[in-house]
Amino acid sequence: MMRYLPLLAVMTGVFVAGCSIPSRDPAVPRVDTTRAQPLGIPNARFYADADPKPMIEEGTAAVQREVATLQAEGRPIRPLPPAYFLAVSGGGDNGAFGAGLINGWTELGNRPQFKMVTGVSTGALIAPFAFLGSAYDAQLREVYTTMTPERVYIARGLSAALFNDAMADTSPLASVIAKYADQSLLDAIAAEYRKGRLLMIGTTDLDAQRPVIWNIGAIAASGKPGALELVRKILRASAAIPGAFEPVMLDVELDGKRYQEMHVDGGAIAQLFLYPPSIDIVGSGLKRERHAYVIRNARLDPDYAMAERRTISIAGRAINTMLAASGYNDVIRTYFVTKRDGVDYSLAYMGSDFTYPKKGEFDQAYMQALYAYGVQQMLSGRAWHKVPPGLGQPAGVPPRAM
Repeated sequence: MMRYLPLLAVMTGVFVAGCSIPSRDPAVPRVDTTRAQPLGIPNARFYADADPKPMIEEGTAAVQREVATLQAEGRPIRPLPPAYFLAVSGGGDNGAFGAGLINGWTELGNRPQFKMVTGVSTGALIAPFAFLGSAYDAQLREVYTTMTPERVYIARGLSAALFNDAMADTSPLASVIAKYADQSLLDAIAAEYRKGRLLMIGTTDLDAQRPVIWNIGAIAASGKPGALELVRKILRASAAIPGAFEPVMLDVELDGKRYQEMHVDGGAIAQLFLYPPSIDIVGSGLKRERHAYVIRNARLDPDYAMAERRTISIAGRAINTMLAASGYNDVIRTYFVTKRDGVDYSLAYMGSDFTYPKKGEFDQAYMQALYAYGVQQMLSGRAWHKVPPGLGQPAGVPPRAM
């Protein structure tokens, strides 16, 4: 055996030399992370773990734009009308649930116009449609009832685990995003931003290991060349599951030097967000009625399954368990923040009564069934829970009609 080791080493060296990993520009230096801004837009994004002052200033400016819009329309500004917030979580193809809920809400007839919409991962793809209102319901339904694996990714070979940036190429998803996130959609988002409404998308800056909140309305309203392409990249990055889907490289320039940031799924840090807990709404002194709606595109009860006694099965099961726990913790965190701030809270999630079989990722029949389930949950009055499971009502038990 030993005499074959030199030959094996040579063969391995040749193989490695012929399979170089993708190149990239230097990452932004650690001390300059928050100073770098793509396209030079000062309020294009915020780091959720940083000083909240820039986000507070953006919120204050949004209220000022809202007041100006109300005055121009001859509507009263004292008191300000109720503010409605919507947070949509990640969940991959389970985003069909959130899409069904939102379109069922339109059908129900009491869907509000949201002051702010936030989205992560699949929730990031839903968020622009939810933000712009019922005029985009058809597009939302189409995305989540016609999706197939071929429209999301192209699988790479096993060597991608060592010599590429992910196991799958998501250029098909980029084409889907480009189809729907066109200039007219960007212009519509910009128009709503000027009225004081906010659309926020979460990604993870993998170099810095920090959560990023992208101010999509500010980017859309900037008029900067490249704004549309940046928004498309942000949406793709927010859904870039690390290791599975390729990361998105964002170009930035700082002090005349060119850098690249690597962004992946916002769910790597938080699977949903409303606003950072560091923001003190009560202390702002702005008194108005506030309502938060949170859509968790997943079940919140344990997903029982017998694990095989095999390394890859155990590792995969453990990762799924950690992701489920993380998603639940995000729900709990959001709930307690709203309770602290006197914000009315409503949560929707997939119940244990949804049992349609799933044959694989982005199974069209599964997504269509889940979309229909979301619509029915809304129309039947069973969608919203006032308390997360574990703090009151058991997971999977339908709430009383509200």
